[in-house]
Amino acid sequence: MDIRPLSDGYAVSPQIAPEDVPAIAAAGYTTVICNRPDGENPPDLASTQLRAAVEAAGLTFVDNPFNAMTLSLDHVQAQAAAMEAATGPVLAYCASGNRSSVVWALSQAGRQPADDLIGAAARHGYQLEGLRGQIEALATRTG
Repeated sequence: MDIRPLSDGYAVSPQIAPEDVPAIAAAGYTTVICNRPDGENPPDLASTQLRAAVEAAGLTFVDNPFNAMTLSLDHVQAQAAAMEAATGPVLAYCASGNRSSVVWALSQAGRQPADDLIGAAARHGYQLEGLRGQIEALATRTG
């Protein structure tokens, strides 16, 4: 498990497994968001398996799966809502952590400067500069 904090309250990770959940809980995360569609995973890593492990540990599980072709404003709004509803730090996962960083940056448009969002992701190897225009456009809608 490779947790990469993008902010004080939000981190991303490549795919997690049920056996990672105790460490996630011990690290203080209260909500786990799945941004990976089940079709990308073997059955033992399906969202239902992860939901069961996360909820058994007393954490909240949110299923918000998408890929580059299906990402929509609905996903961005669902990610923001899950973050706002969280009672503590949030861990979002996907295949590499990239799409979880993308949806985070888009959800924070207008709340944080684009440079800060892009920079936070870049410190962990996620290149979001190509989304600058979308982040700035969303910022004008929400700001």
